[in-house]
Amino acid sequence: MADYKEGAEKRSKRIFVNKVHSYSSKYIAKFLSTCVAGDSLENNEEEEDEASLSQDKENPALQERTFQIVGTCANTDGEKQSFTVEEYSSDNKDELYKRLTDCDVIVYNITEDANELNEATWAITTLHGYIEHFGAPKIFILVTPLMTWALTRHPDPDAPDLALTEDDFRRRKPHANYKELSLLEKTVLRLGKTRKSRLSTYVVTSGLQYGMGEGIFHPFFKMAWLGQVDTIPIYGNGRNFVPTVHINDLAGVLQNIIDNKPKELFFFAVDNSKNTLEDIIKAISISLGTGKTDMVSKEAALQAKVLTPAELEYLSINLQAEASSAKNNLNVQWVCETGFVENIHHVIREYKHTRQLLPIKMCLLGPPAVGKSTVANKLSRFYKIHHIDVKAICDEKIKSLSPTDDHETDDTAKAAGELDETTLFYLIRNELTSMPCQNHGFVLDGFPKTYSEAKDFFYDDSIGYEDQRSAMHIFNANIMPEYIFSLDATDEFLKERVLNLPESTAVHMGYTQEKFLSDLAAFRAANVEDQTVLNYFDELEIHPEHIESSDAEDLDNLGIFEQMVAIIGEPKNYGLTPEEHKAAEHKANPLRKELLEQEATERRRVEAEEDVRIAIELENWKKHVTEVKKQENELLEARSFPLRNYLMKYVMPTVSQGLLESCRAKADDPVDFLAEYLLRNNMEDH
Repeated sequence: MADYKEGAEKRSKRIFVNKVHSYSSKYIAKFLSTCVAGDSLENNEEEEDEASLSQDKENPALQERTFQIVGTCANTDGEKQSFTVEEYSSDNKDELYKRLTDCDVIVYNITEDANELNEATWAITTLHGYIEHFGAPKIFILVTPLMTWALTRHPDPDAPDLALTEDDFRRRKPHANYKELSLLEKTVLRLGKTRKSRLSTYVVTSGLQYGMGEGIFHPFFKMAWLGQVDTIPIYGNGRNFVPTVHINDLAGVLQNIIDNKPKELFFFAVDNSKNTLEDIIKAISISLGTGKTDMVSKEAALQAKVLTPAELEYLSINLQAEASSAKNNLNVQWVCETGFVENIHHVIREYKHTRQLLPIKMCLLGPPAVGKSTVANKLSRFYKIHHIDVKAICDEKIKSLSPTDDHETDDTAKAAGELDETTLFYLIRNELTSMPCQNHGFVLDGFPKTYSEAKDFFYDDSIGYEDQRSAMHIFNANIMPEYIFSLDATDEFLKERVLNLPESTAVHMGYTQEKFLSDLAAFRAANVEDQTVLNYFDELEIHPEHIESSDAEDLDNLGIFEQMVAIIGEPKNYGLTPEEHKAAEHKANPLRKELLEQEATERRRVEAEEDVRIAIELENWKKHVTEVKKQENELLEARSFPLRNYLMKYVMPTVSQGLLESCRAKADDPVDFLAEYLLRNNMEDH
C-alpha cells in the first residue's frame, strides 16, 4: 500500500475509469487525459496562465496538472492505450482495491455493459467500508444509461413536449431489465451522504452516445459508408424520441463534476435535441449513404444480429430529457449541444477520422497500352475504391442515346462515336462526386489528357469561371486526386506489347495497329511542351510519381502495382477479408513468381493425384458392379432350384408322356389332346 502512496503529493490527480478499451470509457478517459485540473472552473484565477500553458502540450508545468488515467482492461497482455498511465485486470479484488484507493476520482461507466454492475456495486460499498483509511478525499461517479428512466410517466400528460429533468429523479421508473441498476444509483447517492468530506458520490445518466467511433450507432454508419445495402434499417416505427449526447460532452460533464464538486448529486448528460430514431437514421443515410431508409421489425433486427438485444432496447427508448442541472450549474464547453442531426457533418468527419476511413483518390496517366486499366483494376480491388473508366463511361452514355433524342449535341456525339467536352466533364464529375467515390475514393484512369483539359475539369465551381482562369491554384478539392502516377515505357516496348496481344483483346481495347500508332503519336506530341497535364499537377504541389514499365514478362503489371502500393500505403477502410490478406501477402512477397509457380505445380500434382484416385475408384466400382450382378444371378439360381426340382419330379414326366402320346396319335388339336391326357391321368392317380 505504501508503494502506491509514495509521492502522492507530487503527482497530478489520478482518475480511475473502468474498461478503458471499450468505446464509451475509452473516449471518456481520452478526453479527461487532456484536461488540466481545475480548467473547467468558471472563476479560474489563473485563466490567462492556463491559456498560455495549453498552447504548449509538452510544457512540464501543464503535464504535472493534467489528469492521469488508470483503468481496467480485459487483457493486460495487449497494447496499453496511449492516454493511460496504468492498466490492469479487475479479476483480483485485492489488487483492484489498492488501485482504487490510489486514485482521487473513481468513474464507473456501465452504459455499455450491464455486467459491470456487480463490480461497481462492490467498488462503492468496499470504498465506503474503508472510508476511514483514505489518505485524501475521493469522488465516486457512476455513469448509467437512460434505461433506468425508460418507463417513467410523463410529468404532465397535457404537455407531452415537456422534458424530464433531474428534479424528477424520485419519480423515475426503470425498464424491467434495469431495476438492479436503479437500486445501485440510489445506493451510490445514499453512501455519498454519510461522510461527504471523505467520499463524494454522483450519478450521471447518459443519453445514447455518439461521436468519434460512434458506439451504438456504428452499425448504421458502417452500412451507409460501405454502400453494400441500398437502404438503412430503422428498427421499430422510428417515432420514438431518443435522447443523445456526444461522447466528449458526456466527458465534459464528468470533468466539471471533478473540478467543481457541485452540491447537486444527479445529472442528466443529454444534448438539446428532440430527435426521433427515424430522424437520426435518415440523417446518417442522407449524409453518408443513398439517403434511403426502411422500417424493419425488431424481430427481424434480432435475427439479423446487427445489434445485441440490449442495444435494441436502448434504441427503443422513448423519452425527452433535459440536462438542466448541467447547463445551469456546470461550465461544460459543449461540442454538439444542439444534437446529433444538427451536427451530422461534424460527427461524420469525426467518424471517418477516428476510424481512418479516408478516401484514397488517385489518377493514372500514361501512353496507350502501358497498362493503366490493368493496374487501375488491381488498385480498385485492393483499396476497395472505384475505377473511373472514362472510355466505359462514354460508351455507356453513347449507347443510351436514342436516334430521336432532341438534344442536338447528343445526336452529333452519337454519330461521331464520342462525347463533347461539356457532357464528358459532367459525367465524370458526377461519378467523382457520388457518395461511394467521396466515401471510399477513386482511381481516375487516363484522364485528363492535356493541361487545358485538367485546368478546365478541376476548376472550383463555387467561384466564377473567369476568376478560376486567373487563379491557377483554386481547384475543387472534392474531386482532386491526391496521388498522380505517370506510367511510361519506350515506344518499342509498347509496340511489341500490342503486337503480342490476342486479336480479340486488341479489338476490345481499340488497339488496332493504325489507331494505336496514331494515339501513341498524339500522346508523345502532347507531352513535349511546357504545359503538360503533369505540369498542371506539379504547379499544385501534387507531384506525380513516375514509374517505368520495362518487364515484358510481367503481363499483369504486378511490379507496377506493388510500387504504387508501397507509395500509397495500407487501405484506409474496414480492412481486407482473410482471403484478400492472403492474396496481398503473396503479391507483396518479392519471391511471388516462384511462389506462384510452386503453387501451380502443387495444384497440378494434386489434380493428377485426384485423377488417379478417381480412375482407381471407377475401376473398383466397375468390379463391384460385376460382382454384385454375379451374386444376384447366383441368388436367383439358388432360389429357382426347388421349383425346378418340383417340376422335374412331379410335372415333367407326365407332360413329356402326354406330348409323346399326342405325337403318336397325330391329334388335330395337340393342346386339347394334352389337356385331356393330363386330366385323365390325374383321375387315374386318384
